Amino acid sequence: MEKVKIIQTAHYVPGLVVSNDDLSQIMATSDEWISKRTGIKRRHVSLGENTSDLCTKVARDLLAQSGWQASQLDLIIVATMSPDAYTPATAAIVQGNIEAENAFAFDLAAACSGFAYAFEVASQFITTGRAKKVMVLGGEVLSKVVDWQDRTTAVLFGDGAAGVLLTESDDQAAILASDLQTFGSDAAKLSAGLNQPLTSFGDFKPKQISAFAMDGHAVYNFATREVPASLKRACHQAGLELAEVDHFILHQANERIIKAIAKRLKLPLSKFAVNISEYGNTSAASEPILLDELVKQNKVKRGQIIALSGFGGGLTVGTQIIRY
Repeated sequence: MEKVKIIQTAHYVPGLVVSNDDLSQIMATSDEWISKRTGIKRRHVSLGENTSDLCTKVARDLLAQSGWQASQLDLIIVATMSPDAYTPATAAIVQGNIEAENAFAFDLAAACSGFAYAFEVASQFITTGRAKKVMVLGGEVLSKVVDWQDRTTAVLFGDGAAGVLLTESDDQAAILASDLQTFGSDAAKLSAGLNQPLTSFGDFKPKQISAFAMDGHAVYNFATREVPASLKRACHQAGLELAEVDHFILHQANERIIKAIAKRLKLPLSKFAVNISEYGNTSAASEPILLDELVKQNKVKRGQIIALSGFGGGLTVGTQIIRY
């Protein structure tokens, strides 16, 4: 058990809302087709704001709500698969924007499992005493890596950011268990941003970075198999039965996946909050966006047991069992 506590949650999404009907104007799709297959009704799309901009707004909100000063932060981690650039790290830009001069900062890339992986890394820095006050952000501007003519992927994704402040717990709040798994042999099942090396010296044509490509059937089978397995392992590690978990806060990839996971675990769907209809798949931002909404709605309360679980590119899965 790691005595780490979530002090504050926050999220931000861009103002432009793109509905399924809007998408039907630019590609061969419909609200019925998208809703039936994914549960998505709309998504937020960034115009002019990059990933660091979204994350900076969340960072400032976290500080304002918590009363922490930026100078008190020891570490900032940004989980993202859509950074502003190869370098500098998006986390470094955020650190500069909020003037957190005492914090070291880096990005973590684990796609839709990114927040779970970043959460685990942050908790290790705290439990080892290397950091006392940590900001973990998940932020994505996926609209810049989507092929807006490909209805099999473009309809799925949205932009947004969210995060938490973590510190050493002085009460019963704790990370009870963590389970991280990577399945690199299936890496090609979901990809974006592939960047090819030179084939001959002197051939310096502008590089074309690939848009999203996904084997939807394979990813569905992976998620409905490996997420339940990860949740079971994490609960066993925590000494808990699945039924003792109050809230399952899963990556919002597809409503059908979430329903299938609940069914496989033989748990009531009421324990699985869903907000994918409003935001679509926001990758590393999806779990913390949902967590913040549940906290703000007073549905997640202190002392409750929550399970955070992300899954996606890599292929990867990551789960934390937390006493909030």
